[in-house]
Amino acid sequence: MSGLRYVYAICRPFDAALKTQVAGVDGAPPGQLPHHGLIAVVGTVPERDFAEEPLRRHLEDLDWLSATARAHQAVIDALTVVTTPLPLRLATVFRDDAGVRAMMEEREDALHRTLDRLDGRVEWGVKIHADAETTRPAEEPEKAATGRDYLRQRRQRNRAHEERWQSAEKFADRLHDMLRGHAEDARLHAPQNSALSRESGRNVLNASYLVPRSDSEAFVELVQGVQGEGSGLRVELTGPWAAYSFAGLEADGDAVAGEAGL
Repeated sequence: MSGLRYVYAICRPFDAALKTQVAGVDGAPPGQLPHHGLIAVVGTVPERDFAEEPLRRHLEDLDWLSATARAHQAVIDALTVVTTPLPLRLATVFRDDAGVRAMMEEREDALHRTLDRLDGRVEWGVKIHADAETTRPAEEPEKAATGRDYLRQRRQRNRAHEERWQSAEKFADRLHDMLRGHAEDARLHAPQNSALSRESGRNVLNASYLVPRSDSEAFVELVQGVQGEGSGLRVELTGPWAAYSFAGLEADGDAVAGEAGL
């Protein structure tokens, strides 16, 4: 069965070799497709999995989706070590090399501008999780002697819960303000659903920061320095990543994120 062209990222030409153990999606090693001073990092994937209809079905299969995302991310991570990639969305596919080159031709100016903006920069993710004691009211106390006592106890519990929650939000706001002052750009994302992320407690900050590689060590130390400052709060740092959150945000509105070319 014929194959389709899977595109991981767009970047500038580079000489360094990727890690030899990087296999890519469906086990196909990534290659380079040059076009006008740009490189598309590509692989070949089977139509039986990545044509429009089977791909739509696969995207409902969490096991398949997870395995594909890990393979995709492994290639992006390997690229991030040797160059500044502009990562495309998961499962960005085209019928052939001509389709990939047509996409690069159409978006050439935007791609160059974005790569200029991201050159030498990486993305760091910071999340704050509030533990269960912060995000839920206290347990019911002993039975109140009167109705008035019950209402007073209830108000006190609600007030204490609200104060803990406000304290968590203020801590998150202060940390975000501090970190974006040490980053070139920042993005706030929607809080993660704890049932999907499998993190205990409630997500009160989910943010990404664009930081020059040369400043990354200082940025990491800054985040590590606030660990444990907020009572009942966990600060999670991830990265460095390719700049996913900042890849498609040109001021003139040109889209640079990948889309299926079928």
